[in-house]
Amino acid sequence: MPVVSSTYRPPLPFRNGHFSTIYSGLFRSIEGVRQKRERLELDDGDFLDLDWSIASEEATKVVILLHGLEGNAQRAYIVGSVKVFNEAGVNACAVNLRSCSGETNRLYRSYHSGATEDLDAVIQHILSTTNYSEIILKGFSLGGNLTLKYLGEAREIPKQIKAAIAVSVPCSLHSSLKQLLLPKNMLYAMRFKKNLVAKLKAKQQLFPDKILDADIQAVVTLKDFDDVYTSKAHGFKDALDYYTQCSCLQFLPGIKIPALLINARNDSFLGPECYPEREAEKNSNLYLEMPNYGGHVGFFDRENIYYTEKRAIKFLNEVG
Repeated sequence: MPVVSSTYRPPLPFRNGHFSTIYSGLFRSIEGVRQKRERLELDDGDFLDLDWSIASEEATKVVILLHGLEGNAQRAYIVGSVKVFNEAGVNACAVNLRSCSGETNRLYRSYHSGATEDLDAVIQHILSTTNYSEIILKGFSLGGNLTLKYLGEAREIPKQIKAAIAVSVPCSLHSSLKQLLLPKNMLYAMRFKKNLVAKLKAKQQLFPDKILDADIQAVVTLKDFDDVYTSKAHGFKDALDYYTQCSCLQFLPGIKIPALLINARNDSFLGPECYPEREAEKNSNLYLEMPNYGGHVGFFDRENIYYTEKRAIKFLNEVG
């Protein structure tokens, strides 16, 4: 599909990308959503914690929600989406990726931008234990990359998966990393690094022979973390090999169901390669919307219902 025009125009302060990103990440709160946790045991001996919000026991649709880097199923952008989907009669399964549910995962490996095997495990679990006729996927940032990569890989997509929405997606991981290392993003990068290093130290307690003090001390930038841990723990040569293999950009031509990608033009996390206009023009299933505003997962709108939450429901009605 050609690029989709956007109608999003927030109140004045939220036209600043940093303001909308920071406000949405630190100050937004959602009331009235209940979650019930289910632990999914994985075939490799690890686990995923799934937080369910049930609109109705008779619901025929479910949305699977995937958070971003160092997020979880309680982040406002996840819970806000849950609330809007529930109000539309759609049940919600918010996935906590490995090590993100408040408990360190069991294995040396963890989660990463390309671990679509974990998304597939959730989908297969839902298919085998429920009777939903429609499954919707919605991912944010890293979770959006996971979503689009899953859909574009050489696999047979279950017929129940009808559509996907991906928000603020680093379609080219290396392009996004280069942005995060710029001075304008220093505070975000420091926050991410602090959280990741804390998890690495917790992981070191379980695997002291694989994670040395020198490894932790070597993590100065986010790329260092991916060189020291992400690549080694998940079978990549180094950080650049990880970025190359796991970026969803190369998988976009393979998407065969309706998928909406919303990336704000003022998202300071995204480089030029994260706006795949050419890929969207060549794939009738890929809808690319690039609002001028929104920052990174910061699409503020009135009544605390974000633009991307309303847009997801509208998109499903359009393609349903």
